Amino acid sequence: MSPVRIAVFGAGAWGTALAQALSAGHEVCLWGREADNIDEMRRTRENRLFLPGIALRPELKFSADFDHAADTAGLHLVVTPLAGLRDTVRALRQRRSGAAAPPLLWACKGLEAGTSRLPHEIVADELGQDAACGVLTGPSFAAEVGRGLPTAIVLASKDLSFANAWIRKLHRPRLRLYANDDVIGCEIGGALKNVIAIAAGIADGMGFGLNARAGLITRGLAEIARLAKALGGRRDTLMGLAGMGDLVLTCTGDLSRNRTVGLALAAGKTLPDILTELGHVAEGVPTAREAARLSDSLGVEMPICAAIDALLRGELAARDAVEQLLAREPKQEW
Repeated sequence: MSPVRIAVFGAGAWGTALAQALSAGHEVCLWGREADNIDEMRRTRENRLFLPGIALRPELKFSADFDHAADTAGLHLVVTPLAGLRDTVRALRQRRSGAAAPPLLWACKGLEAGTSRLPHEIVADELGQDAACGVLTGPSFAAEVGRGLPTAIVLASKDLSFANAWIRKLHRPRLRLYANDDVIGCEIGGALKNVIAIAAGIADGMGFGLNARAGLITRGLAEIARLAKALGGRRDTLMGLAGMGDLVLTCTGDLSRNRTVGLALAAGKTLPDILTELGHVAEGVPTAREAARLSDSLGVEMPICAAIDALLRGELAARDAVEQLLAREPKQEW
């Protein structure tokens, strides 16, 4: 398979990790808006700001010039926080030229603040329904991908032939890709697992034990599956990498930003202080608000997400949120 020229937009931890992994077999240029950080990465071969301690491959190129990165690529991969997806895709649209436009992948997770829109809906708003595109999602900590540790993720597209074609090009021995055509289910799994991870972190931080954590993960999965189904996704998608896999990793792994937020809330820290200390985006925080709004509008019962939303807005204390969930009436599991 011939190498592909790939522009990765977003030089945070995840963008850097994906650029590192893909540069083993392709010509990859990592774009970031912080020119000083780009220059330092080029000089030191390390992203000390967002992915410290990992030596970046000599083949990996860097640029702070958006136009140069976009114009020289055969594939655009957007790995900004979700808040930056719309602006980045809009900027790419201004450079697209009909059938010659490169295909687009994104690796953003969450629900857009104020609109509750999923990433694929944001892309459709900007590029139209027929754009050649898809999402990369699944259980993946940036630090482990950056180090070349084995990882399995999903490439989802409504066009399964598109997904399979790009899997054949991008699949690596230690970055295994699996195709799916349920974009809604995959993106809901990626968005909502971050909210459940905050709850799991709170329960862990309060010493409620492993049984409570398992209960939160399992009931959280049920909530995610209900919302996915209401939006047109498939429940079985949530039993795979983009659902259960991503949820378990984020709720149990020490590298999880959202679990870290929950642990800090349990310790009595304020949300602004937590986010400042974190230094990275924790997508579960804005997603909790949008998930609560979306579930209310669709009439989908999501008590864990509702409790985390109330907690983050200052309406509930951390202990009260967990106790409220534990005090719910017993009911049939599914």
